[in-house]
Amino acid sequence: MRDVHKIKTVIIKIGSSSLSGAGIVLRHDVFAALAREVRKLHDRKINVVLVTSGAVAVGRYKLDLKTKPRKLPLQQACAALGQPAIMRAYECAFDAENLLCAQVLVCHDDFENRKRLVNLFNTFEALFEQNVVPIVNENDALAVEEIKMGDNDTLAAMLVSKIQADLLILLSDIDGLYTQNPNLYPDAKLIPFVKSITPEIEAMAGDAKSSVGTGGMRTKIDAARIATNSGGNMVILNANQIDQIEKVVAGHSLGTWFARCDEPLHSRQIWLIYKSSAKGTVRVDDGARRALVEDSKSLLPRGIVQVTGTFMEHSVVFLADKNGNVFGKGIINFSAEMVRRLMGKSTSAITEILGYKIKDEVVHRDDLVITEGKNYGKIK
Repeated sequence: MRDVHKIKTVIIKIGSSSLSGAGIVLRHDVFAALAREVRKLHDRKINVVLVTSGAVAVGRYKLDLKTKPRKLPLQQACAALGQPAIMRAYECAFDAENLLCAQVLVCHDDFENRKRLVNLFNTFEALFEQNVVPIVNENDALAVEEIKMGDNDTLAAMLVSKIQADLLILLSDIDGLYTQNPNLYPDAKLIPFVKSITPEIEAMAGDAKSSVGTGGMRTKIDAARIATNSGGNMVILNANQIDQIEKVVAGHSLGTWFARCDEPLHSRQIWLIYKSSAKGTVRVDDGARRALVEDSKSLLPRGIVQVTGTFMEHSVVFLADKNGNVFGKGIINFSAEMVRRLMGKSTSAITEILGYKIKDEVVHRDDLVITEGKNYGKIK
């Protein structure tokens, strides 16, 4: 059953291929249609955030580049050139609906730094209070490949927990998730409702990518996993039928709806699972594993049996049993060298071994997420 009751905040993501086309820098009809749907939602007292792609594509057209640039500096140049044009198009469309819009550029660090996250949330709250529509994009002009969010499907999904959104709408070039690729198999059937993302659901997504954007159905399934684990619902709609947005919020059975999970994760856990990269692995004995998994305890030095990798304090690491089976992920309070010196020892020995004490816990429970037996997908 689709949960459309008491929707207060909606995130809408639209991609490059929907906003621009062959020989057309910007499709102003699409911008106008989006603005009309946002107006309908605002009239229902629903806050709306738009996550937009298109800056790199527009910059590429302006520079008369025939293909997507591969080198990062040229991608950044295209983004810097295209971003003002994107915002001008949005401002013009929203002016016609008597709506104000504001540009919000974010990067990976904004989701990692607690202070920045609080500032980001406060900015959205202030914009909502003034009935302004935030238009969000990754700051591609500055982001480097190693720390990019990856694609705007992921960016939109990561925002769900940050602004406590009730629904994420991903506008695609297809009606939703099908049992098979409908372009290849005429008998493919649309999946209207997904309660849980199973391996069978993942298999239906394939890995096809758009020639203009960076996403595909696979990234949308990944986004659905993040959004639903964050406590929000998600729906995939066809970007060629933008007037479906208000209808699906009203309860119409359109597109593919992914239901929120029953036990959502908090924002820090979402970041740990999906956006942090583990720098090493800490193996623990059976007693420590039980304490972490079953009793929700912190990891102490005594239970550690092996450390692999090179990492500094406050890095993210995998937690594994003595056989190397990963069961969790957390932020570690000590460097790899320190942990090797402390493993197997009691907490009372920390000061004697290191000459000072940072903390008793190698990984505190608040900085830990258990992944074993959970439907979190691929953990990096």
